[in-house]
Amino acid sequence: MKILLCASKTPDTTTKINFTADKKSLDNTGVQFILNPNDDHGLAGAMDLKEKHNAQLTVIHVGDMSVEPILRRCLAIGADEAILVNTPPTDAYYVAMQIAEAVRNENFDLVICGRESIDFNGNEVGDMLGEALGIPSVAYVGGIVIDGNTATLNRFIDGGMENLKVNLPLVITATKELAEPRIANMRGIMQSRAKTIKTLEPAAIDHLTELVELEPPVKKSGVVLIDIAEAGKLMDILHEKEKLI
Repeated sequence: MKILLCASKTPDTTTKINFTADKKSLDNTGVQFILNPNDDHGLAGAMDLKEKHNAQLTVIHVGDMSVEPILRRCLAIGADEAILVNTPPTDAYYVAMQIAEAVRNENFDLVICGRESIDFNGNEVGDMLGEALGIPSVAYVGGIVIDGNTATLNRFIDGGMENLKVNLPLVITATKELAEPRIANMRGIMQSRAKTIKTLEPAAIDHLTELVELEPPVKKSGVVLIDIAEAGKLMDILHEKEKLI
């Protein structure tokens, strides 16, 4: 059995986000990058399956060599090999197509993505990747059991859960319920240093979107306190100042 984990690099959740002067990219000054938390849950789920089914686990990332510490961590936790597609991840379509071209002939049985990255929150790569590879894709998976060529999935839907049986090969997007992230031990860290990160040049994929400008969310206004004895002022504020009624 062969498993592929799609790993993305995101700013740490405690990072203060600033943009460059041209508002085209993130200002990386002082920013600590981590494995996208949803991908981390996917990695843990992949490791559970690797240990149960004696599977081979490959990690792939679209980006540059600044991601090496993150890929080394994946290798230290137990991934067998890592692939870097050496090109900036401009949008979800471009990332999905680059991954598809890189692994099209590798015949992976299961491809795992995090349900979304915590910076763009798109939840697009998994479905696009499934379409590009011509295999089923199932989103928001919180549990998976594999028996032979069949995967039994437990996934989140609006208002509840859904159980599915899907034949492999298959793409899933993982939620945090799939598995708890693992911590690399010293042996794994030492072994990861000897593993090679395979670097691939990008395929000729058209960019379908253009980044115009990045801007932070609008700052929330201060709280206005109104004495209960003057509650009528609330209607005046909502009507005249906020234009809500």
